[in-house]
Parts: sequence; structure tokens; C-alpha cells
Amino acid sequence: MSLTLHFHPLASFCWKPLIALYENATPFSPVIVDLGDEQSRAAFLKVSPTGKMPALRDDARDRTVLESTIVVEYLAAHYPGPVDLVPADIDLALAVRQADRFYDFYVQEPMQKIVGDRLRPQDKTDPFGVEQARGQLRNSYAIIEQEMRSREWAVGDAFTMADCAASPAVFYANKVEPFGDKYPAVKRYHDRLLQRAAFIRVIEEAQPYFKLFPYNNG
Repeated sequence: MSLTLHFHPLASFCWKPLIALYENATPFSPVIVDLGDEQSRAAFLKVSPTGKMPALRDDARDRTVLESTIVVEYLAAHYPGPVDLVPADIDLALAVRQADRFYDFYVQEPMQKIVGDRLRPQDKTDPFGVEQARGQLRNSYAIIEQEMRSREWAVGDAFTMADCAASPAVFYANKVEPFGDKYPAVKRYHDRLLQRAAFIRVIEEAQPYFKLFPYNNG
């Protein structure tokens, strides 16, 4: 087994490559990183000097791959499986990459702004920035709502890297800025993702750590 994924089960950006690995039953060794533990942190910094997760190590090819999207791209290129996460068709692949960036930048990023603000000391919070993030999420929901009225998955009829990105994005975003009744197509897409076996597995593995997540009202 040449692949090792360094990650944390609660981290949203780590879910994307985990889903990709599980979708294609790609063998790998999991290494859970605890940045609060000096030994774990020091070992991880040797793999990823920025200290950012996830990081994929491929001993067979002597490569270390960083950033969640690049990890999925790498898996699709060198360890493909029955689920074609990055389509061979150039135009379709570009659509998948564009959707992947959308879910990372316009759903995950504002969601993490809200989560991060809840972890700050009370005298260091940023109410204005949080309200901006909420506005961005509502705008993103409106875009997804329009798109998902006629789609099963993020880009057409097939599950791709874009859905690997969307899964943690919409799951956690709904925790901090709930969809409510205004975005029924977003809610249906969210529920379809939750029925995906790979995503079910990721959530089950994260269960012991959910107590660390700063839910609404604590």
C-alpha cells in the first residue's frame, strides 16, 4: 500500500479526498493529524511544511501531493477507478473543475469564516465579516438552487470531483446557515449526497469528533 493520507476526520477540506478514495475503493493508509499534539504536529510538518491538511504521500511514485483538489486530481490520474472523478472530455472536465472551485471558494470559505469566528475569543470576533459570509452563503445557495433543479449531481448526471467538493461544503454550511424552506433543490441535493456510501462512511468516521464543532448557540 503506497498511499498515505494525512488528515483530520473533522476537517471539511479533508473530506473531499476521503470521499474520492472511498468512491473508488482505493487502498491507502490513514494518518490522523493532531496539530495540538507536539509530536503529531512535528511529524506532519515534515510532510506538509505549511501545516495545512490534507496531504497525500505516494511512496511508489515518491510524490507528496498537497491541497484537496490536487489530491483528487492526482488520484484520478494515477489511481483511477470505476467512478470517473475528472472526466476525459476537456469541456466536461473544465465544468467539473469550475464547480469544484465554486464549492471551495463560495461555500466552504464563507462557512469556515463563520466557524472560525465562533472559535475566537469573545473580544476578537468579527460580526461584520460573519454577516458578509452569511450573505455569500445565501447567494451561493441561490446559484445552487437554480442549477440543481435540473441536475442530479453538481455537473450533470455523473458523480465527480465537484460532488466530492460539494459534500462537505453543503453539509457544514447547513450547520451554520441553514437552508430552511427557501432552497428545496439545495436540500434535495444535500440529501442525495448524504445517501452516497462514501459520504456516509466519512460522516461515520467523523462522529467521535463532532463534539468539537461549534454548532449554533454552542
